[in-house]
Amino acid sequence: MDTAQTLLLGLVAGMTILLGLPLGRMRSSAPGPRVFLNALAIGILVFLVWDVLSHAWEPVDAAIAAVRDGSGGVGAVIGFGALFLGGLAIGLLSLAGYEGWMAGRATAPAGGPGAMAATEIPSSRSWSPARRLALLIAVGIGLHNFGEGLAIGGSAARGDIALATLLVVGFALHNATEGFGIVAPLAAESDRPGWGFLLLLGLIGGGPTFLGTIVGHAFNSDVLSVVFLTLAAGSILYVVVQLTGVALKSGRRMMLYQGLLAGLALGFVTDMVVSLGGA
Repeated sequence: MDTAQTLLLGLVAGMTILLGLPLGRMRSSAPGPRVFLNALAIGILVFLVWDVLSHAWEPVDAAIAAVRDGSGGVGAVIGFGALFLGGLAIGLLSLAGYEGWMAGRATAPAGGPGAMAATEIPSSRSWSPARRLALLIAVGIGLHNFGEGLAIGGSAARGDIALATLLVVGFALHNATEGFGIVAPLAAESDRPGWGFLLLLGLIGGGPTFLGTIVGHAFNSDVLSVVFLTLAAGSILYVVVQLTGVALKSGRRMMLYQGLLAGLALGFVTDMVVSLGGA
């Protein structure tokens, strides 16, 4: 498979994320659909955390196995373990720090005692709290999709065309559901996001699949894979906490659990496409 064909595969796999983004413009007077969509996003993102961490752990597990059979030393275990925990910590705590910084900016202006509510943060309509959260979700998913692109590019570079094609099909399905996760906070907003903003989210979330395909086709690096996957897991975990807090405020616990289950099911069902092919 030549470079052009490989890049086309990465582009197709990444851009299917655009399919779910128009839901960000959906409006409903009933809170039920909004709560369910938010919970659906939580389920999808919880699946992604499991999926990302399981792949990021593979080099660590391989290094441990090498120590057991005497073919490797503990240095690789320590190195990959440090990358794993460091990437997870940076992905999670950097966004928590960003949240604290934004809270400090919100409380700085005079005009009332106590902390300013999220909806009162002085900002333009295009950067409401829900839109900032959607942007953070897109960033986390983008880091995850960069790791997927590495897998597509690496398999194509090794000449494993069947595996590369299968990965594209599976990741394309994954990315289509991830679009729902990105726009979940926007569905509850009183102002609809413009198509330009949704396109920006799609490029941030899906574009890294294409970039990862380029890098993966050029060279294969377990270190790079662990770093990006754990950064993605940490950032997605942060977003899961934020969305869960929003869902709990609605008081519709059963709908939260139903949406969570549906999101998990979507994640695992699409993952079966990859697993059935032996990927």
